[in-house]
Order: sequence, then structure tokens, then C-alpha cells
Amino acid sequence: MTDQKQPPLPHDFHPPVASFEVVSEDVSEGGRLRPDQLYSEGNTSPHLRWDGFPAETRSFAVTCFDPDAPTGSGFWHWCVFDIPVSVTELPAGAGSGDMKGMPEGAIHVRNDFSTRDFGGAAPPPGDGPHRYVFTVYAVQDEKLGPDGDASPAFVGFNLRFKAIGRAQLIGLHEEVGG
Repeated sequence: MTDQKQPPLPHDFHPPVASFEVVSEDVSEGGRLRPDQLYSEGNTSPHLRWDGFPAETRSFAVTCFDPDAPTGSGFWHWCVFDIPVSVTELPAGAGSGDMKGMPEGAIHVRNDFSTRDFGGAAPPPGDGPHRYVFTVYAVQDEKLGPDGDASPAFVGFNLRFKAIGRAQLIGLHEEVGG
């Protein structure tokens, strides 16, 4: 995406909330995603760890969104919520395959690949670099409200009103050619 204004991030439309920190052993801010985090190579969700969230937090939600997808509405790669407040880290692969490391009670909704897991990066060849925005939301309620049939947009609607904190990490990927 050269010489164009970058599309807004999903939470740019939400009211300001407390910020906290999210780090990863697998994604660095502004760094390239690993091959196993691509749709064609394994769809492995990255390790994420967070701290410094508001004391009033009762649960967490984690999303991955590509605002640069050529859809007019971006592309949701991952959306999970009702992560217990006692969980402040997801190991690599927690949102993939057998979901080992995903806490009991956490709810995955369908991503834009129509699967209930992490769908890796898959920008069209030659479309330029895409941003993959991993966001951890601190939620004021133990249960966000939607069920597993909700869309990521509906989850985002609920997060707009129930998130009291937010942390983000942005990885990049580009498919050359096209």
C-alpha cells in the first residue's frame, strides 16, 4: 500500500480506554510474521502475554484483524473472548489445531475464513504489505455476552461498550507477485 493512507485500525472507532502491554515470542511490533503464521503454512496462532491491565478486569478477548484486506471491511483472522482473568498468556498454537493452551470456557467465533480458530495471514499476491493487528482487550465483565455463533463484528460491538483496556501488537506480511 504505497502512497495511500492506511485504513484505520478496528479500535480507532472505539472510545479511549486504558492501555496495557502485550508481548510475544513470535511477533515483534512492525516485524514480519513467521511462515507458520501464514494461511498456506500452518495457521499457528502466536504466543501472546499481557500485563498492566486495569484492576477491574474480569476477562479478556483476543482478536487478529487485517485492516488492509481489499474487502472494504478488512478481514478477521481470529476472535476469541471470555478468556478468564487468571489467564494472561496464550502459548503459540493455542488458537490452532487442537487448541492446546486455550483456557476452558473461552469462546472462538468464526473468522472470515469461516473457521473457529486462528486463520493465518493470506494477502493477495502483489497487494503490498498488510498489517495484522493482534489486540488483547481487558473486559469489565466475566462474560462478554455473545455466543459462539456471533460474528467478529458483533463481538467488536460488545467490546466497544465493555472493554476497559486494550493492548495491541502489529505484525506484517506481504505476498510478492501477482
